[in-house]
Amino acid sequence: MSADQLLLRRRRLRIVIGGMLLAWAGVGVHLVSMYVAESRRMQTHVHRQQTTVETIRARPGDVLDRNGRLLATSVDTESLYAVPRAIDDLPAFAATIAPILNRDAGQLEEELEAHSDKGFYWLARRLEPSTAAAIRELELPQETYGFEREYRRYYPNGALASHILGFRNIDGVGRGGIEQKFDHLLRGRDGKRTLVRDARNRVIHLYEQSDGRVEHGVTVRLTLDLLHQRLMEDELDRVIQEWEPTGCCAILCDPHSGDILAIASRPTYNPAEPETFAEDAWMNRAVAWSYEPGSTMKPLIVAWALQQNAISTESRFHGHWGEYRMGTRLLHDSHSHGEMSLAEVLVHSSNIGMAQIGERLTNEGLFSALQQFGFGSQTGLGLPGELKGSVRPLSRWDLYSTGSIPMGQELSVTPLQMLVAHATLANRGEFRQPRIVLRAGDGRTVTSAPQLAMPLIDPILSDWLIRNPMRRVLTEGTGQRVNVEGLDMFGKTGTSQVYDPEIRAYSDEKTVCSFVCGIPSNNPELVLIVAVDQPTVGSSHYGSNVAAPAAVRILQQAWRTRHATRPVPPVGSLR
Repeated sequence: MSADQLLLRRRRLRIVIGGMLLAWAGVGVHLVSMYVAESRRMQTHVHRQQTTVETIRARPGDVLDRNGRLLATSVDTESLYAVPRAIDDLPAFAATIAPILNRDAGQLEEELEAHSDKGFYWLARRLEPSTAAAIRELELPQETYGFEREYRRYYPNGALASHILGFRNIDGVGRGGIEQKFDHLLRGRDGKRTLVRDARNRVIHLYEQSDGRVEHGVTVRLTLDLLHQRLMEDELDRVIQEWEPTGCCAILCDPHSGDILAIASRPTYNPAEPETFAEDAWMNRAVAWSYEPGSTMKPLIVAWALQQNAISTESRFHGHWGEYRMGTRLLHDSHSHGEMSLAEVLVHSSNIGMAQIGERLTNEGLFSALQQFGFGSQTGLGLPGELKGSVRPLSRWDLYSTGSIPMGQELSVTPLQMLVAHATLANRGEFRQPRIVLRAGDGRTVTSAPQLAMPLIDPILSDWLIRNPMRRVLTEGTGQRVNVEGLDMFGKTGTSQVYDPEIRAYSDEKTVCSFVCGIPSNNPELVLIVAVDQPTVGSSHYGSNVAAPAAVRILQQAWRTRHATRPVPPVGSLR
């Protein structure tokens, strides 16, 4: 074999060996890559099995009355969940656990089957401690179920102030009242933490997430006084029992601060059991119901007419012996009157006298009065569902309106609007926006804007209205049957017919009875309204005998509570 042939053979051998080495190298690289990839996949799988991110529930803040008494709080509970994909025998699991949860085993099995590939499924929320203990005693495999800490909302006073408080649903979201209005403050923010568990589901390590720290809800303190609230609700229950109306409500306030001290509506519900209440119980009639106010509007129209110099405190009017014609309309009074002073127009609640004031004020002046006292606009209290009432555009008013508006017809108002308007008179003519929240947390204000206050009626005129005609309503006018000797009250009764859409006219049987009152007439400290919608028992449905007795009892007891050291006539001594 020549040298050239030997050299060629060696080259071919090197090429073959090199190719084989490359091939084996490729196989080796592939094997290594498969090992690494599979190793990573297995590590990820194991990590997912052993590492979980747990939610740390924020505790909703408490709600207190103005004196620190507890209205709503949160208590620790446990909620039960299953891990369906870890359950080997779903029928047996369901049959074992269903009786303790008062569940149907078959239905529970179907639910678990439908979520058999899931790692989490709620079985029951917010368990009683005894139920949670019974579940643990079953000694089920630890990897098949677990408990998560949650908070259950607790209302220590039951249904008391339910329309103001609202409630929190199963997911802890505020619904209605303060729970909804200030949900962003009360609910807080849930946190996160990472748990590492071993094969037996035991926690072996815990990682806190710096950006997932829990922020518990703040405490909100209301203007309500629990004692006033309780006595008010007791009286409304008495109204419901005695008169069987469609509903009723009441509001008590401090006219100088605008603080709502008590506010209640009937029918009502228990916020701890929201699923049990009737649909009509949900409405807070104090803010979400409107009605024609009737004669409670009269002092406000008189106040504005005095302010605009359309009349004076010395003005006199003639009652035309019970009949007065305005164009084609013939107005009547319940009693025949001749010449009357301005004070007597209010004391006797004369429609004819008020119509003459409307003529002097004109429709433009009447419309301005409604605007200035806030009718047709929300009060700014901020409770969910608050209505604006209804005031027709001035362009749609006519001569009929000139006589109707001063009598509290042709418009609708909420009880809160009427209370705020009368509180303005009691506050020496200065309007003050009502409020129901004092503060939250460490003194931070929770009102969306500063509390609005502005002068509206001259203090001298307001004082005259309160101390003269509105005081005399109790001593010699439409409210004298509920006057209490020694109690310096003032007020105005109201009775309005309800428009019946079926007959397209005002009903002769359906009425709204109301009474606005305050104490004392010299520098008033409390102002109250009680409104009763369509009483059905009895035949004499007037504000003076349906709403006024309850209002006086509430005001009398509230005054006694406020001034416990002062002698006050006993409750119930109504003439």
